[in-house]
Amino acid sequence: MKHQSHSEIVSRLRKAEGHLRKVIAMIEEGRPCLDVAPQLHAVEHAIGNAKTEFIRDHIDHCLDGSSKSAVRTFVDEFKTITKYL
Repeated sequence: MKHQSHSEIVSRLRKAEGHLRKVIAMIEEGRPCLDVAPQLHAVEHAIGNAKTEFIRDHIDHCLDGSSKSAVRTFVDEFKTITKYL
């Protein structure tokens, strides 16, 4: 199921992808580790933020508002999705 926020999440991931390509190039060029490490950290942070937004979106749109009969399914799905946090 595609949600409105997915295009924003994809945009964030594409930016992180471009940044990661630059980090790879830095490593291949032999740039100093002290220059590369913060860039790697930034890529990791960007991907983590996209992941968090994706999971929150899932909770907001797919799990919120479940009927009482769907509570067990809700709990099981919530447990499954939160292992990726």
